[in-house]
Amino acid sequence: MSPQTIARLRAELVRLEADDRPKAVTDLSHAREMGDLSENAAYSEAKGRLIRIDNRRLTIKEKLKRAVVIEGGAAADGSARLGSTVTVEVKGQRRTYQLVGAQETDPTKGRISLHSPLGSILMRKKPGETVIFKGPAGEVEYKIIDIS
Repeated sequence: MSPQTIARLRAELVRLEADDRPKAVTDLSHAREMGDLSENAAYSEAKGRLIRIDNRRLTIKEKLKRAVVIEGGAAADGSARLGSTVTVEVKGQRRTYQLVGAQETDPTKGRISLHSPLGSILMRKKPGETVIFKGPAGEVEYKIIDIS
């Protein structure tokens, strides 16, 4: 995982534990005081919210426990690798992509999975090389301009 993703997950965990969970526990306690729990919609909602918060907390903790920090930049030989930012020229326009793991993808921000069709052909390539991307619209040529 990128250092930014790890920081984002840690911040979310802090928010869940410091703000969201205590509020959910308070809401559950107030709802419990309303009486009959079998027909208490506020209680059911508060209980469900607390369960969702706890599940998210556990998911984040597990991800952070297994996380391996991937620093950006090119590999020692100058080729693209996980974490690299690759600038390409396609049809006369420059585009920049960051090669990330599957859980970090965000195509709107240029973050593509190294396992995606485009990401996989950019892996291990060097500046100056040209690759052919075969997509639904046909073949498109990508010239690698820079890797950082």
